[in-house]
Amino acid sequence: MRVDGKAEGPRQSMSWLHTWSSLILGWLLYAIFLTGTLSFFQSEMTVWMKPELHQSLPPQSQVQQVQTALNFLQHKAPDAGAWNINLPSSRQTTTELNVRGANEDPRARRGGERITIDSSTGEEIKARETRGGGFLYRFHFELYGMPRIWARWIVGIATLMMFVAIISGVITHKKIFKDFFTFRAGKGQRSWLDAHNATAVLALPFHIMITFSGLLLLMYMLMPWGISSVYPDRIQFLQAQRAEMLGEKPPENQEGDGREGRSEQSQNQGNRNMVAGQDRSQSMSRGEGSVSQSGQQRGERRNGAPRDGARERRDLPTQTAALTDITPLMLYAQKQWPDNTVGTISIIRPNTTNSEIEIKALYAESVLHRNVLPTLIFNGVTGELVSDAKPVYISVPTGIYNAVTVLHEGRGLDLGLRWLLFISGVVGTLMVATGLILWCVKRAPQQEKQGFKSFGFRLVENLNIAAIIGLPIAIASYFYANRLIPAQLENRSDLEIKTFFWIWLFTLIYAALRPARQAWLELLTLAALMYLCIPVLNALTDGRALWSSIYHEQWMVASFDLVCLFLAILFIFSFFKLKKHKGTVKVKKHIQPKRALAEAVEEA
Repeated sequence: MRVDGKAEGPRQSMSWLHTWSSLILGWLLYAIFLTGTLSFFQSEMTVWMKPELHQSLPPQSQVQQVQTALNFLQHKAPDAGAWNINLPSSRQTTTELNVRGANEDPRARRGGERITIDSSTGEEIKARETRGGGFLYRFHFELYGMPRIWARWIVGIATLMMFVAIISGVITHKKIFKDFFTFRAGKGQRSWLDAHNATAVLALPFHIMITFSGLLLLMYMLMPWGISSVYPDRIQFLQAQRAEMLGEKPPENQEGDGREGRSEQSQNQGNRNMVAGQDRSQSMSRGEGSVSQSGQQRGERRNGAPRDGARERRDLPTQTAALTDITPLMLYAQKQWPDNTVGTISIIRPNTTNSEIEIKALYAESVLHRNVLPTLIFNGVTGELVSDAKPVYISVPTGIYNAVTVLHEGRGLDLGLRWLLFISGVVGTLMVATGLILWCVKRAPQQEKQGFKSFGFRLVENLNIAAIIGLPIAIASYFYANRLIPAQLENRSDLEIKTFFWIWLFTLIYAALRPARQAWLELLTLAALMYLCIPVLNALTDGRALWSSIYHEQWMVASFDLVCLFLAILFIFSFFKLKKHKGTVKVKKHIQPKRALAEAVEEA
């Protein structure tokens, strides 16, 4: 109901809905947006937070990289049940190995011994314990310190509120696209409104996509009834979906519950052992395995129809046999994938007559082929091609689901597209931040009129400071803790995370104790200094210096330092803009008539 008693129109009602749906969970949405945006480069963050990996300079030839890894494996574990070689890429400086015992499932999602080696020398590298970028990634949709199911429900509700806020915001602004091209600087509330409108419209398709896809990723939890009516658990649903894509019969009698249990038990270990190639394993952390075009799903054990002749070869008596020269196999794979590159090589039952070599590409053919990697399978003794890639059928619903979820997670995308998603995420973060600030700016004149700030206004003001500038400071402290906490200290990854939350809490307390304007200026100064010194910290704590990483084209390290310098410049710019801003004009208090007459007599 309006002040004049008339009924509200649709735009007025949507304005109310937009305001309060945004404010109630606005600070949580800001944290989700910011950490999610950073997660597009979580592998780069993880590499930076393991300076022991910076010294690895991979050879240009992948054949050399593979040969170095094979020499190490032949010496380290010649009798292993399976070898997995994760080759260096634009997001990974080292070669990551996984060695499984003879009795382990070679295609299980988890298990085996993880080893990191220098891609050039073949020397084993012992990196420090850290959650790396994986902490921010998991905080994005699981928060921290609470049961996972509750955290996902909270994030799901916040995502739904974000979706409501976006739709209601579009309805509210009838001239939204016109306002996008209008920015009036130095106009107080109007300037903040223009900034909010511009950031909202600039990445509007991204905002809709990212919220809708976030709800899709939580679909089985939020709306499980349709899937549960057909499938007993999510694992079987995903396996049936991928079987349909590959034109195969859906597997039966799955052991989904058992795999889920094992996944939960090994979660902490998996987080501690995160490597730079995390983009190939993010789907696994949400209960999904990757699938090759040969139709074999990782984590699938004794399920589904075997590949032609695979079971027969496994049942043959095992005898020692030399592994075939892998060079022609690599050259064949590179010829088959001229626009792709080799990502992983799995050698099952190495040095035996039953050995198999699986070569997988680094990227899927498109965003529609979610978790479906081109794969070639060779006989490990003769080098004969056993299984070639199969055509992939993608229905319209599956294609839509795959496209939006791949874009949401940023997995398997080239650098240009990930940067586009990252910039869109930054714009979305600014949209949330300007909306929260605008709430205070609109109500500041009324607070000035009454001569004091109400409790609710002061609370929102403090939470804005702690969220908008306090969270970046907490993230920076997470990076500082990574380098300043002794590398050999036990449970150091937990100490890094505790530092993050303690510093975040400090910014909230500091904002409550200081005047709002001073708190903004002082915390902006702190943030600028912290991010400005991160490249220096990297060079002084055994990391590769910025100039050296640029010279050696280690862009996963150099880009981290460069982004920190950019953020420092942004905070410095914000500091001077705020310092120059004079704030709201104070309204003079109403003077009583008698007092006014007395003052006039005195002046006379």
